[in-house]
Amino acid sequence: MTPYEALVHRVRAGELGPDPAASRIAVAFTTRQAARHEGRGTGYRNEVLSLRLAEAVGSCAAEPGALSDGVLDDCAGADVARLLDHPAEPVRVAALDAYLMHVRPHTRAGGAESVPLPAGSSLEKSRVRAAAVVGLLDLPAGSTVLVVGVVNSLLEQLRSRGLRYVACDLKGGTTEWGEPVTADALGAADRCEALLVSGMTLGNGTFEPLRAHARKHGKQLVMFAQTASAVLPRFLGDGVSAVCAEPYPFFWLDGGPGVVHRYRCPGGRR
Repeated sequence: MTPYEALVHRVRAGELGPDPAASRIAVAFTTRQAARHEGRGTGYRNEVLSLRLAEAVGSCAAEPGALSDGVLDDCAGADVARLLDHPAEPVRVAALDAYLMHVRPHTRAGGAESVPLPAGSSLEKSRVRAAAVVGLLDLPAGSTVLVVGVVNSLLEQLRSRGLRYVACDLKGGTTEWGEPVTADALGAADRCEALLVSGMTLGNGTFEPLRAHARKHGKQLVMFAQTASAVLPRFLGDGVSAVCAEPYPFFWLDGGPGVVHRYRCPGGRR
C-alpha cells in the first residue's frame, strides 16, 4: 500500500476526523485561466477543480478540457466518502484535499511557516512564490534539479542560484530559454541530485514513482502544491523533504496580497 492509499484508508476509517460519509461538499467549481506574462515569450493554461467543505477548499489541477461538465453536478452535495470512489482521479484528490483542509488547515501549530506574497502583478507574485519554493532546496551551486511541471519563474530562480535543472512536463516542448523539456520524469531522475515537483503529479498518477525514487536514493523531494496542498505535507519524512503549500485562492487569481505555507521535515529527515 502506498502512503497515499494508506492516507485514504485512514480517512475512510474516520481516524483523522469526522466520518467522511457525513461530510458533504457544498460547492464545486472549476477555475480556468490562460496566462502570458509581459516580457515572456510563452504562455500557459490551467484548469483546476475545487471543492468546498465547510470553510475549507480542496483543489486538484487537471489537463485543460479533461473534466466533463457533469463533474460539478457529481460533486455538489455529495459526501466525501462517495467522492473518494469517483472514477475521475482529480475528483478523488480534490475531495481528499478538502477533507484534510477542513480537519487540519495550514497553521503554525500544524508545522506550517506562512510566507506572505505581496500585492502585485501575476508575474511579480509568481517570482516571490518561486523564491519561497526554491528556498526549500538545500543544494550547493552546480547541482542539478529535476523540475516536474515547468514554471518559468521556478527555472529563473534556480538559474539565479547557480543550480542546473532538467525540465520535465508531460506536454514536452521547450522552456522560455529554448531548453528541451522531457516528458520522462523518472528516466531523468537518476542524473539529478534533487527533485522539485508539482502537486499536479498527484492528480495525474505520476507522483508515487517520484516519491519512491527520492526515498530510495535519499534525495531531496520538494513539492510545490496548489493541487493537494493539505495532502502532500502528510508525506513529509516518507520520501518528501519539504512542501510549499498554496491553497485556493492561488496567486494568479488576485492582485492583492496572498500567502503560501512551507513545511520541512524535522531534523532534515527525508
